Amino acid sequence: MSNWHAGYTAETAYTYGYYTELNPLRIQLLLLSWGIQPPKVSTACELGFGQGVTVNIHAAASCTRWYGTDFNPAQTAFAQELAEVSGNGAVLSEQSFQDFCARSDLPDFDFIALHGIWSWISPENQAHISDFLARKLKPGGVLYISYNTQAGWAAMAPIRDLMEQHSRVLSAPGQDSLTRVGSALSFVNRMMETKPRYLLANPSIALRLQQLGEQDPNYLSHEYFNHYWQPVSFSAIKPVLAGVKLEFAGSAAYPDHVAPLNFSPEHMAFLAQIPDATFRENTADFLVNRQFRQDYWVKGSRKLSAHEQAAALRAVRILLVAPVEQISMKVTGALGEADLDPAVYGPLLELLGDGKPHTIAELQQRLPANLADLGSLLQMLLVLAHKACISPVQDDAAIAQAGPATARLNRHLLGKALGRTDLAALASPVTGGGVGVLHLQQLFLLARLEGYQEADAWAAFAWQAFRALQQTMVRNGTVLTTDEDNLAELAVQAESFRITVLPILQALGVAD
Repeated sequence: MSNWHAGYTAETAYTYGYYTELNPLRIQLLLLSWGIQPPKVSTACELGFGQGVTVNIHAAASCTRWYGTDFNPAQTAFAQELAEVSGNGAVLSEQSFQDFCARSDLPDFDFIALHGIWSWISPENQAHISDFLARKLKPGGVLYISYNTQAGWAAMAPIRDLMEQHSRVLSAPGQDSLTRVGSALSFVNRMMETKPRYLLANPSIALRLQQLGEQDPNYLSHEYFNHYWQPVSFSAIKPVLAGVKLEFAGSAAYPDHVAPLNFSPEHMAFLAQIPDATFRENTADFLVNRQFRQDYWVKGSRKLSAHEQAAALRAVRILLVAPVEQISMKVTGALGEADLDPAVYGPLLELLGDGKPHTIAELQQRLPANLADLGSLLQMLLVLAHKACISPVQDDAAIAQAGPATARLNRHLLGKALGRTDLAALASPVTGGGVGVLHLQQLFLLARLEGYQEADAWAAFAWQAFRALQQTMVRNGTVLTTDEDNLAELAVQAESFRITVLPILQALGVAD
């Protein structure tokens, strides 16, 4: 029992993030765009769910029955608390991958998610998971897997190894893990001040180290200080997954499917000359210097005819989830920032701006003829999805069924906003997933639930919470110190929330 963590960081709690790629509804648009039939997801599993925010949001916001495990007892306790409060039916365990994957009482799954697991666990645990995928993922089912990639980590990996070694070898006995993280970072930064030839040969390391210093130490502990830590290439992971009958479908990252955002014309011409798909995928990682892959794999792809694909795509429902007036006509990819043509995107955003779901078929019918081509419209939707401006929508029956559980979960999460600021997502029965909601916005929502009707009252409610948390507002870079100034700024923010954000949260079913 002394090695129950199997080399994985267990002293510090993982962060409370929400990861939209694990939403089964999200696979619909991408798989259909690749001509693959998406599965109807009734059972799903997340291996290594961390604090359980993501798995609980997805269990509450959909009709899918979720299962999962995480070896950390404190994290599992928090996840089980969310499941119990919401009544979402999630079955969440505190078991090792070996024990969980060997259970005989689990159903077969339509969707299995591995977020931030593969690169950080032992070969033995990778083998347990591979066997689990072979036995428990249904034919036609989808795997989501993310992992660190060799190309983008080539320069940084030795620095990571040095920091992890410093943590083990030079840290004082009894130091907690966060102190060891800080000491290792300090050591590496002092080394860089000596102008080592490694830095001269790899100048990008300076920026990476600066970024590390700005990140949450808890995240750094999990990301960089595990005993097992291994970036892998796409060509190395493919035979592992192919060995359990999985086929690569495509990247789960929306911008990866809009080539001009990531590849120059020279890049695209070079890739087009590579006949082998695996080698082409590997090469593309070098062209964009990819650090982290997020991929969907399918166990037995069911290919659609062109007619079936078009019909299925046209039936997909889309909802605008950002204020139209706040959507910039710029988008970022591996090549940097690119401009969007307002004459192209403007009519589409105008149609979506009514706050109602629209099928792609409806959008085609109402857009000008020069913008209604299905292929062109699909690429526009992928760009807007990448910008987090739109989301796929569940059918009305699923929305109605998910409503009570999402309301209970959201009420519980909003209550926690009175004492903490690190829970930044709520559940939407409309999208079957999570919605990013800032801490201040959560306080405004909580004020509404407590019966306060006006923006000024929401501001006063939020100020009381801020004072208890010893927080203040900032205006134009200046920290506000008086009650009057803070209340005035909060009132401005509350009114802006009422006008721009609240209608969207109501359309998403997050607020009534």
